[in-house]
Amino acid sequence: MALIFTLDPELDPDLRTEIVRLWADVTNAGGAVGFVAPVTEEEVRDSAERQFAGVEPDGPDRLLVAHESATGRLVGVLFFASMRFDLMEHWRMLKRVMVHPDVQGLGHGARLLAEAERVAREWGLESLRLTARGGLGLERFYARSGYREVGRVPAAIRVAPGDDRDDITMWLDLR
Repeated sequence: MALIFTLDPELDPDLRTEIVRLWADVTNAGGAVGFVAPVTEEEVRDSAERQFAGVEPDGPDRLLVAHESATGRLVGVLFFASMRFDLMEHWRMLKRVMVHPDVQGLGHGARLLAEAERVAREWGLESLRLTARGGLGLERFYARSGYREVGRVPAAIRVAPGDDRDDITMWLDLR
Protein backbone atom coordinates (compact mmCIF):
# COMPACT_ATOMS: atom_id res chain seq x y z
CA MET A 1 0.00 0.00 0.00
CA ALA A 2 1.44 3.35 -1.03
CA LEU A 3 1.88 6.23 1.37
CA ILE A 4 1.74 9.96 0.79
CA PHE A 5 4.09 11.93 3.03
CA THR A 6 3.46 15.55 3.93
CA LEU A 7 5.96 17.73 5.70
CA ASP A 8 4.51 20.61 7.70
CA PRO A 9 0.83 20.02 6.96
CA GLU A 10 -1.57 22.62 8.25
CA LEU A 11 -2.33 21.62 11.83
CA ASP A 12 -6.03 22.36 11.51
CA PRO A 13 -8.54 20.99 14.05
CA ASP A 14 -9.24 17.89 11.92
CA LEU A 15 -5.57 16.90 11.66
CA ARG A 16 -5.04 17.57 15.36
CA THR A 17 -7.95 15.25 16.15
CA GLU A 18 -6.60 12.58 13.79
CA ILE A 19 -3.15 12.72 15.41
CA VAL A 20 -4.60 12.53 18.92
CA ARG A 21 -6.72 9.53 17.86
CA LEU A 22 -3.68 7.85 16.28
CA TRP A 23 -1.63 8.54 19.42
CA ALA A 24 -4.30 6.95 21.65
CA ASP A 25 -4.71 3.97 19.30
CA VAL A 26 -0.94 3.36 19.21
CA THR A 27 -0.72 3.60 23.00
CA ASN A 28 -3.68 1.29 23.54
CA ALA A 29 -2.10 -1.28 21.23
CA GLY A 30 1.02 -1.30 23.44
CA GLY A 31 3.02 1.42 21.70
CA ALA A 32 5.61 3.36 23.67
CA VAL A 33 4.76 6.97 22.86
CA GLY A 34 4.62 8.64 26.25
CA PHE A 35 1.68 6.88 27.87
CA VAL A 36 0.71 3.49 29.22
CA ALA A 37 -2.51 1.80 28.09
CA PRO A 38 -5.33 2.23 28.58
CA VAL A 39 -5.53 5.87 27.63
CA THR A 40 -8.30 8.06 26.22
CA GLU A 41 -8.00 10.66 23.50
CA GLU A 42 -8.75 13.30 26.11
CA GLU A 43 -5.78 12.15 28.20
CA VAL A 44 -3.51 12.40 25.16
CA ARG A 45 -4.79 15.81 24.03
CA ASP A 46 -2.77 17.95 26.50
CA SER A 47 0.53 16.28 25.55
CA ALA A 48 -0.39 16.52 21.88
CA GLU A 49 -1.17 20.23 22.15
CA ARG A 50 2.21 20.85 23.81
CA GLN A 51 3.88 18.94 20.96
CA PHE A 52 1.88 20.89 18.35
CA ALA A 53 2.82 24.24 19.96
CA GLY A 54 6.45 23.91 18.85
CA VAL A 55 5.64 23.02 15.24
CA GLU A 56 6.11 25.76 12.66
CA PRO A 57 6.86 25.56 8.94
CA ASP A 58 10.53 26.47 8.59
CA GLY A 59 10.70 26.57 12.40
CA PRO A 60 12.78 24.53 14.81
CA ASP A 61 10.17 21.76 15.20
CA ARG A 62 8.51 20.15 12.20
CA LEU A 63 5.81 17.56 11.57
CA LEU A 64 5.86 14.68 9.08
CA VAL A 65 2.65 12.75 8.43
CA ALA A 66 1.87 9.69 6.32
CA HIS A 67 -1.51 9.03 4.73
CA GLU A 68 -2.61 5.96 2.80
CA SER A 69 -2.77 6.99 -0.83
CA ALA A 70 -5.91 4.95 -1.55
CA THR A 71 -8.00 6.06 1.44
CA GLY A 72 -6.39 9.28 2.68
CA ARG A 73 -6.36 7.83 6.20
CA LEU A 74 -3.64 9.08 8.55
CA VAL A 75 -1.42 6.09 9.37
CA GLY A 76 1.89 7.58 10.52
CA VAL A 77 3.34 10.59 12.30
CA LEU A 78 6.64 11.83 13.63
CA PHE A 79 7.98 15.13 14.87
CA PHE A 80 11.42 16.59 14.20
CA ALA A 81 12.42 18.44 17.39
CA SER A 82 15.21 20.95 17.76
CA MET A 83 17.19 21.05 20.97
CA ARG A 84 17.06 24.86 20.63
CA PHE A 85 20.77 25.05 21.33
CA ASP A 86 23.13 26.37 18.66
CA LEU A 87 25.75 23.70 19.31
CA MET A 88 23.17 21.01 18.42
CA GLU A 89 21.57 22.51 15.34
CA HIS A 90 23.28 19.99 13.03
CA TRP A 91 20.92 17.19 14.13
CA ARG A 92 17.29 16.69 15.17
CA MET A 93 15.45 14.49 17.64
CA LEU A 94 12.63 12.37 16.25
CA LYS A 95 9.72 12.30 18.65
CA ARG A 96 6.44 10.40 18.74
CA VAL A 97 7.28 8.03 15.89
CA MET A 98 3.88 6.37 15.39
CA VAL A 99 2.27 4.01 12.91
CA HIS A 100 -1.34 2.94 13.32
CA PRO A 101 -1.61 -0.58 14.80
CA ASP A 102 -3.88 -1.70 11.94
CA VAL A 103 -1.03 -1.29 9.45
CA GLN A 104 2.00 -2.24 11.54
CA GLY A 105 4.06 -4.99 9.98
CA LEU A 106 3.49 -3.67 6.44
CA GLY A 107 6.69 -1.64 6.29
CA HIS A 108 5.05 1.73 6.95
CA GLY A 109 7.29 2.43 9.95
CA ALA A 110 10.41 1.78 7.90
CA ARG A 111 9.06 4.00 5.11
CA LEU A 112 8.26 6.77 7.61
CA LEU A 113 11.82 6.61 8.97
CA ALA A 114 13.26 6.58 5.43
CA GLU A 115 11.26 9.69 4.56
CA ALA A 116 12.49 11.38 7.75
CA GLU A 117 16.03 10.51 6.74
CA ARG A 118 15.47 11.88 3.23
CA VAL A 119 14.09 15.14 4.64
CA ALA A 120 16.93 15.45 7.15
CA ARG A 121 19.51 15.00 4.40
CA GLU A 122 17.72 17.60 2.27
CA TRP A 123 17.98 20.03 5.20
CA GLY A 124 21.68 19.29 5.47
CA LEU A 125 21.43 17.67 8.89
CA GLU A 126 24.23 15.35 9.95
CA SER A 127 22.32 13.08 12.32
CA LEU A 128 18.98 12.01 13.72
CA ARG A 129 18.39 10.86 17.28
CA LEU A 130 15.47 9.16 18.95
CA THR A 131 14.70 7.41 22.19
CA ALA A 132 12.90 4.14 22.71
CA ARG A 133 11.37 2.39 25.70
CA GLY A 134 13.23 -0.78 26.61
CA GLY A 135 11.55 -4.14 26.92
CA LEU A 136 9.68 -3.96 23.62
CA GLY A 137 12.43 -4.78 21.12
CA LEU A 138 12.16 -1.35 19.51
CA GLU A 139 15.92 -1.02 19.28
CA ARG A 140 15.94 -3.93 16.78
CA PHE A 141 13.32 -2.20 14.64
CA TYR A 142 15.30 1.05 14.57
CA ALA A 143 18.57 -0.80 13.93
CA ARG A 144 17.06 -2.22 10.72
CA SER A 145 16.70 1.39 9.54
CA GLY A 146 20.35 2.15 10.28
CA TYR A 147 20.08 3.54 13.82
CA ARG A 148 22.57 2.34 16.40
CA GLU A 149 22.21 2.30 20.13
CA VAL A 150 24.46 4.95 21.69
CA GLY A 151 23.13 5.08 25.21
CA ARG A 152 20.89 3.41 27.74
CA VAL A 153 19.63 4.73 31.06
CA PRO A 154 18.56 1.77 33.17
CA ALA A 155 15.10 1.84 34.74
CA ALA A 156 14.48 5.46 33.69
CA ILE A 157 10.89 4.85 32.56
CA ARG A 158 8.38 3.64 35.14
CA VAL A 159 5.39 2.17 33.30
CA ALA A 160 3.90 0.71 36.50
CA PRO A 161 4.98 0.07 40.07
CA GLY A 162 7.72 -2.54 39.85
CA ASP A 163 7.94 -2.25 36.04
CA ASP A 164 10.81 0.06 35.14
CA ARG A 165 12.19 0.15 31.60
CA ASP A 166 15.42 1.40 30.11
CA ASP A 167 15.46 4.64 28.14
CA ILE A 168 17.41 3.77 24.98
CA THR A 169 19.03 6.42 22.80
CA MET A 170 19.41 5.59 19.11
CA TRP A 171 21.49 7.58 16.58
CA LEU A 172 21.52 7.72 12.80
CA ASP A 173 24.68 9.27 11.35
CA LEU A 174 23.83 10.90 8.02
CA ARG A 175 27.37 11.98 7.13
